[in-house]
Amino acid sequence: MSYGDAMSARVRSEERRAEIVRAALEVIAERGYRGASLASVAERVGLTQQGLLHHFPTKDALLVAVLKERDQWDAVPDTQWRVDLLAALVEYNAMRPGIIQTFSALLGESVTEGHPAREYFTERYRGVRASMAAMLRSEYGERLPNGLTPERTAPLLVAVMDGLQYQWLLDPESVDMPGAFRDFLTLLGEKA
Repeated sequence: MSYGDAMSARVRSEERRAEIVRAALEVIAERGYRGASLASVAERVGLTQQGLLHHFPTKDALLVAVLKERDQWDAVPDTQWRVDLLAALVEYNAMRPGIIQTFSALLGESVTEGHPAREYFTERYRGVRASMAAMLRSEYGERLPNGLTPERTAPLLVAVMDGLQYQWLLDPESVDMPGAFRDFLTLLGEKA
């Protein structure tokens, strides 16, 4: 096999993996992780289950790829986060309910013992809280206008963002996720 053929095969393999991850996102959003099967993902992309296993040897490996892909969509270097950008992120999330539904379904399932995404979400939230505290400290110093420290405020900030997502997913006509988040920023002392 020539170098060009090898490169072409690698590109096709990467494209197929991306297609599988997108299909897995859809299936997990519809059925949850435990209800999603490798066979249903394989069928959605026109592969046999054995063909899918060539790209992802286990369901857990596919789940990790899904979570990493989702994180890439939201990736912002820690040094660039600002409180006003969080409001923009909430508005952006309101335009992609399928992704938010998948994330929320996986997050909810991950609290059970032995779930393959439990460690991922535990570590993710440690990092997110630390990033939020650092962002708040850079904007407000050691105390926010409301008197709380960045470390005390960071878990509240994350809880509001995630809690609004669940409420919005359940009743999008009644919950104005971006508006409610802007209201929360007002409580922090930030101008909405």
